Amino acid sequence: MRKFIILASLAASLTSGALAGGALADDAGKAPALSPVFTGAYEMDKGHASLLWKVQHMGLAYYTARFTDFDVDLNFDAAHPEKSTLTASINPVSVRTSHPWPEKEDFDAVLGTDKKWFNANVYPKIVFKATGIDLTSDNTGKVTGDLTFLGVTKPVTLDVTLSGSQEKRPFAGVPALGFSARANIKRSDWGFTTYAPAIVGDDVQIIIEAEFLKPKATD
Repeated sequence: MRKFIILASLAASLTSGALAGGALADDAGKAPALSPVFTGAYEMDKGHASLLWKVQHMGLAYYTARFTDFDVDLNFDAAHPEKSTLTASINPVSVRTSHPWPEKEDFDAVLGTDKKWFNANVYPKIVFKATGIDLTSDNTGKVTGDLTFLGVTKPVTLDVTLSGSQEKRPFAGVPALGFSARANIKRSDWGFTTYAPAIVGDDVQIIIEAEFLKPKATD
């Protein structure tokens, strides 16, 4: 498979924000040109995308939740993937935990809006802005960027894999790209220390899977 990369989250979560062009990789890591058909703007296929996060609970197991409202707009450069750009956004109130007693408490709403948690009434978006990329193999790379969360901006590195590509995706008939991204962060870096680390762990694992479709040309 030819080398590539996405300026990915998020992601995400993950948030309406923008990820803007990354720095060039050095010659040894440059990717050969992909088919020109893959160059252009893409929209995330929301029906085939997920943004999960995991955090340790009381030193026992990992508590897993997800964001259901997030979006990514990718502009992909097939000849020079390291020059690609994208935008990404996550709505914090879209957190879903599968809390088993909704009749007693809307736990998702608490996480989304309470000032001890995601505080979405004050900070309605989580934003990632890519600042550089590094190709690491034929189908993997690292995307570095700035994550803005709870009003604090800190650097984050995403490990990104090109999962697949199709010049004409079945049923859609347009170019499609699929990516997986992983990141590990310490939430305390953003001042998010509620119950950390004894009850709710400080380390957070972020897991993103997303397909992207190139919109059909309009006359």
